[in-house]
Amino acid sequence: MAFELPELPYNYDALEPHYDAQTVEIHHSKHHNTYVTKLNAAADAAGVSDKSLEDILTDLDSISEDKRTPVRNHAGGTWNHTFFWHSLSPSGGEPTGAISDAIQARWDSFDAFKEAFSDKAANHFGSGWAWLIVDGDGELQITDTHDQVCPLSLGQKPLLTIDVWEHAYYLKYKNVRPDWIAAFWNLVNWDEVNKRFEA
Repeated sequence: MAFELPELPYNYDALEPHYDAQTVEIHHSKHHNTYVTKLNAAADAAGVSDKSLEDILTDLDSISEDKRTPVRNHAGGTWNHTFFWHSLSPSGGEPTGAISDAIQARWDSFDAFKEAFSDKAANHFGSGWAWLIVDGDGELQITDTHDQVCPLSLGQKPLLTIDVWEHAYYLKYKNVRPDWIAAFWNLVNWDEVNKRFEA
């Protein structure tokens, strides 16, 4: 079974003006696609090409150590990017429903959560991701991962992510990551976050 690049749930220009069409197209058709291509080779070499992405990422220890790193990197890159694309929507806004209530209970206000998440993303060193996750105790937490480490591999349930690799924002925002993070809040797909939270 070969892994394939999933289509985006919107057109390349749908997230304008906050996320430019050129970046979205390159990010998806080049960067994301490269992870998928390299995942197929790594999964074949490790003998796990018949497994789902989720099964691979939650059972990395079953892969021999000499083959584990490329599988982790490319399975994580493939899964993280797909999750990221579905975290975005042309009609962002503020959270509603169960996730809104949970954020209020955990951080006292959406603004406080937004500031804490933005700080985690802005201060992440190097390449990686900032996440809203449910931890092993069922608590909401803001965390980050380096490179293409996926929260599924850490026993966490991811709800929302922002990509802070420079390729995710450099064409529009140059090296000013906080501007990309500020724009991101106009695009969060809270309906999808709610579905993940309640699943």
